[in-house]
Amino acid sequence: MNSPSSLMIPFLVIFLFSFSRVASADRHEDFLQCLESQNFNSISKVIYTPINSSYSLVLQFSIRNRRFNTSETPKPLVIVTALNVAHIQATIMCSQKHGLEIRVRSGGHDYEGLSYVAVIVPFVVIDLINMRTVTVDAASKTAWIQTGATLGEVYYGIAEKSRTLAFPAGVCPTVGSGGHISGGGTSMIMRKYGIAVDHIIDAQLIDVKGRILDRASMGEDLFWAIRGGGGNTFGVVVAWKLELVPVPASVTVFNVTRILTEQDASKLIHRWQYAIKKFDDDLFSRIFIWGANSNQEGKIMIQAAFTSLYLGGVDRLLSLMHESFPELGLVKEDCIEMSWIESTVYAAQFPRNSSLDVLLSRIPQYSNTFFKGKSDFVREPIPEIALAGIWERLNQVDDQLAELQFTAFGGKMDEIAESSTPFPNRAGTLFQIHYAINWNEEGIEAYAKYTSWIRKLYSYMAPYVSKKPRRAYVNYRDLDLGVDNLGNTSYKQASIWGIKYFNHNFDRLVHVKTAVDPANFFRNEQSIPPLSS
Repeated sequence: MNSPSSLMIPFLVIFLFSFSRVASADRHEDFLQCLESQNFNSISKVIYTPINSSYSLVLQFSIRNRRFNTSETPKPLVIVTALNVAHIQATIMCSQKHGLEIRVRSGGHDYEGLSYVAVIVPFVVIDLINMRTVTVDAASKTAWIQTGATLGEVYYGIAEKSRTLAFPAGVCPTVGSGGHISGGGTSMIMRKYGIAVDHIIDAQLIDVKGRILDRASMGEDLFWAIRGGGGNTFGVVVAWKLELVPVPASVTVFNVTRILTEQDASKLIHRWQYAIKKFDDDLFSRIFIWGANSNQEGKIMIQAAFTSLYLGGVDRLLSLMHESFPELGLVKEDCIEMSWIESTVYAAQFPRNSSLDVLLSRIPQYSNTFFKGKSDFVREPIPEIALAGIWERLNQVDDQLAELQFTAFGGKMDEIAESSTPFPNRAGTLFQIHYAINWNEEGIEAYAKYTSWIRKLYSYMAPYVSKKPRRAYVNYRDLDLGVDNLGNTSYKQASIWGIKYFNHNFDRLVHVKTAVDPANFFRNEQSIPPLSS
């Protein structure tokens, strides 16, 4: 059954968008005058409004989900493609003065579009696309990156200085580093080194007062909160200082696909759940799962792609796999040795022998679709009979529209305390599930059809995943978990989703928010609220 919030939000957005057009016109000129009074920093060159010919191009360039690129989608009053900190400071101060909300966009991959869409309008988007410098110091094994840099740009910048240093972050090269790290940042080397926020050693943030703060001046509580507590909640992070990690000159990857009957898929994936407990910390493992065409009517077939990165050579990898997961039948011909930076291109599914320059493109290699995602964390192996229920549900939609990812945790992740950062999914987490449904059909009927499918699958999975709370990953944001009360949200209401994302860390995040932004200027539909005064 669709949640009340999921049914209400699209219609509420359209109503408020229409109602607010008059108010937008009234505030438009005053806000622009406020911004353009800052002529000393040339902010007028980076302001885009709907009357500018480039406005739609700038807005749509970083939209990654067609659900939020329709005629009904609320559009920002102004987009500011900041070139420097002063532009962001001016936007923050003028937005507060004229009662406008802001959204901050790094790469545009927010699952619910919250980096460029707001229910309460008019609103302003700060687009960090021009703030993307990556400065690597190989000698100290550190890097300063501006938060408009994509993960691909970060990886490329590191590789320019060293082929034996890396940073543990995500697979998709067009994801913005600002949002990714703000939510935690899972990684293909997290079983060895943990996740992105475990390797942030400093930051630069602009707070609600327009001050530029680093780790020392913001204090350890705020520094803790911005490393995994979600974006656009505590201020605007403009740069991260990364601690880089060592990797061997050569790593080994494989991507082994099996087309299986539902019975064989259940057996093999059930066995994987036990095998990953024995995996070496240097070995990352993920399964991509889809439905597959069957020539026999009524027979369910499953396509499972077992993807791994091993921080070492092929011979040692084969030995480890034969010991821990012989059922996969891995052979040497399945494996490829390459550098770590080449493995980032491989993992992003670019054609073999692609140039490293593909990492610098901000244009996704696949066309945008309508998309809905969800997440879970699993602490005990899912029984075979429950896996069979998943395959039945995958068989209800066309092949390749729906995808599940099972991502192994463990290793270093078990050694890091749940309270070390806001990201709480550490010891005891066996693997993470990512649910996704993509479609190209336009209209409310298609939206209802496909979102209903993924919600029913999510409901079916409840007995087999984490409980009290049923955890979720904030970087796979899901408004079905609940939304705020148009910017005036109580602790009790926000805890409905906040505890799912952050578990016991939610209370500390609320106290930090209360201290640094008591008026709740930095907010979105699922941000951390301050305690009421």
